[in-house]
Amino acid sequence: MDTALQKRLERTLREQAPGLFHFPEIYGRGWGELYIGDRVKLGNDFLRLVRQGRFQGVEDTGEKKDGGRVYRKRK
Repeated sequence: MDTALQKRLERTLREQAPGLFHFPEIYGRGWGELYIGDRVKLGNDFLRLVRQGRFQGVEDTGEKKDGGRVYRKRK
């Protein structure tokens, strides 16, 4: 995941209301047009960065629901 995308995700997450979400909601427009392999890679990259604490206030719930991993944004 490149730095520009990480910064875009940080901006989106700052505006995100606290609660549960899936990564594609944060990625936004264009997610559905990506190749499946690219989606898997970006999802894995996001998970790794969340676990490293890169996105302040965001945590991995350890659950999968509706076809994807569930994250939580804390207040």
